[in-house]
Amino acid sequence: MKKSAIIYGPLLLVLIFSNMALVHGQNRVLEEATEKYKLLDFINAQKIYLKVAEKGYQSEELFSKLGNSYYFNAQYDQAVKWYEKLFKLNEYPENEMVLLRYSQALKATGNLNQAKTYYNRFVEKTGLESNIRYAKNYEALILQNSGRYQMDTLKNVYDESKISFGHFKLKNTLYYASTNHSKGFLNKKSSWDGLSFLSLYTIALDSLNHAIGSAKKLKGVNSKFHESSPVFTADNNTMYFTRSNTTYKNKKNNQNLKIYKLEKKENTWQKAEELSINSDYFSTAHPALSPDGTKLYFSSDRPGGFGASDIYVSEILADGSLGEPINLGSEINTSAKETFPFVSTNNELYFSSDGHFGLGGLDVYYVKIKDAGFGNLLNVGAPINSYADDFAFGIDSDTGRGFMSSNRSSQAGAFIYDNIYSFVETQPIIDVFYAQIQGVVTDKKTGLPIEGANVILMDSEKIVYKEVQTNNKGHYTVETDRFETYFMQAKIKNYDVEEFIAQPNLDHQNINFPLQRNEMALTPGTDLAKVLNIPMIYFDFDKFNIRTDAQVELEKILTVLNTYPSLKLEIRAHTDSRGHDAYNKVLSQQRANATVAYMVDHGIAKIRLEAVGMGETKPVNDCINNIPCLELQHQENRRSEFIIID
Repeated sequence: MKKSAIIYGPLLLVLIFSNMALVHGQNRVLEEATEKYKLLDFINAQKIYLKVAEKGYQSEELFSKLGNSYYFNAQYDQAVKWYEKLFKLNEYPENEMVLLRYSQALKATGNLNQAKTYYNRFVEKTGLESNIRYAKNYEALILQNSGRYQMDTLKNVYDESKISFGHFKLKNTLYYASTNHSKGFLNKKSSWDGLSFLSLYTIALDSLNHAIGSAKKLKGVNSKFHESSPVFTADNNTMYFTRSNTTYKNKKNNQNLKIYKLEKKENTWQKAEELSINSDYFSTAHPALSPDGTKLYFSSDRPGGFGASDIYVSEILADGSLGEPINLGSEINTSAKETFPFVSTNNELYFSSDGHFGLGGLDVYYVKIKDAGFGNLLNVGAPINSYADDFAFGIDSDTGRGFMSSNRSSQAGAFIYDNIYSFVETQPIIDVFYAQIQGVVTDKKTGLPIEGANVILMDSEKIVYKEVQTNNKGHYTVETDRFETYFMQAKIKNYDVEEFIAQPNLDHQNINFPLQRNEMALTPGTDLAKVLNIPMIYFDFDKFNIRTDAQVELEKILTVLNTYPSLKLEIRAHTDSRGHDAYNKVLSQQRANATVAYMVDHGIAKIRLEAVGMGETKPVNDCINNIPCLELQHQENRRSEFIIID
């Protein structure tokens, strides 16, 4: 063992130290690579464009790119400067969006009159109209959802001399409010209308929601004041309902409403408890529960709302108490009256309003409750809605059967007391506002999809409506309102923002965003033409002398070479497939040589440049010999490349 140790010991030490040296060397290489990465230069298109423009070079592309880059970064004074130069160069630029951007930049810098002039030019060129959603034929939209219900009066309840409204169906029993004052019922008169106070009643139903037998007063609930709008929890042991305010000091002023809660123990209703969301100074009424029983919806005229009464929601906490009321917002509530909410098992909110566009007084409206807000607000149409007040709508999502209330009369235009109707929904509601926009976001030069790009929809005031991201295929889909005009942007780091207009009145649109890269690492293989939007250094037909219109493009390359003095380029010239292969090879080499000569004449050392004529050997499409192609396809193959080689 000792002999082995003596013999192999030095060798082992050599191996150990050799490995240590190897590891140290690898670490040094990694450290150098890391430092190189930290010092890696990036070419920024905006900075290059700015230097070129400040030298006095002019082009529509140059000025619009600079204007856009400042506009999308909210540097509106600089945006105005470059847009102004653009419009002096070309009063009618090809992209109409520049008119809108210039208008908004002018508005942001206080030039309101000039801003209006360019906005009007934008509207004139695009033909866009405002307030399209509230078009003259709005009635036609309601008509699309009309005729979907079969209605009938609720026999054994319907009585034009009494008030009956509201409903909650529990198994085969209907709960509702009525002024029915049969023998033995309370008969105290209301100061509102001289009729008996509303009390809660029940009546049996058959499988088709026909009322059978006679109504019965709900025991253990009714008082000498108004009761209405009952709703039960899933276990049937808790009931929320509306009652007149009984605690206000002035007993004559009992017109405010409150929501109360009843709990059943040993099959007996306990004393009603007033909810924390009530007040003596405003009404809280007409409760409705979410399908999972965790939310209480209601109507209230409390301070801070949008109108006469609004729809609110409160969380029902684990201990049964309620969270703070949350107003459902301006999508639901108006300056008028919104009341009688109902939430279906499909999480659809129905309510009545006289503030949204409708057919008469209170109309019934539908909106889908979503995780991020609401869907489109829809009028459910006739015959549910009429010239009269139509309210207290509720439906069984499984059977399509339900109940609603109305003060309409069999005589057109006449009114009676509120009465209950049964109905069957024969067709689902149509989202008349629904539209879909989809498309892909790609790299403009490579055509490859861009994942994670933000696609943003805005109105004309740049208020964001929706924002989505592209998937790994560069694809996006977004649901929209078909009657609105949207200004759409696609943006992602290292690319120019691109913007399009989504036209109104279309069910489906396909809008693609080819984005121009504006920043790229200066690494071998990088094509500066892709960053600086140089598709081609143009030459006259069958010539290879530099044209005047190519000089602004070459100035971009010169600026990069002067900014990075150690940079070396391989300049490649490509032709299309027309003409003989050998001739195209020679012509492309002559054009590449001419490009190099131009740069040398402008101070770039020849050693930093290589000229390569590619001829027609590297087409970007299928336009090869003997294949008929459009001129636009041939043009794609006539291109210049400026490849970094060191």
